[in-house]
Amino acid sequence: MGRKTVALSLDENIYDSYKKFCGKNSMILSRKIDQFMKDELKKEYKNAR
Repeated sequence: MGRKTVALSLDENIYDSYKKFCGKNSMILSRKIDQFMKDELKKEYKNAR
């Protein structure tokens, strides 16, 4: 499965804070967003059943 580059519009303060949070915790920001999206889709799938 490939990767896709996207442009997002985010609140600047939230973005900066979360980027720092990821850096402190040795996490990659884009992977965290990817995981969030996967989790949301799993919740939606469970609710649809």
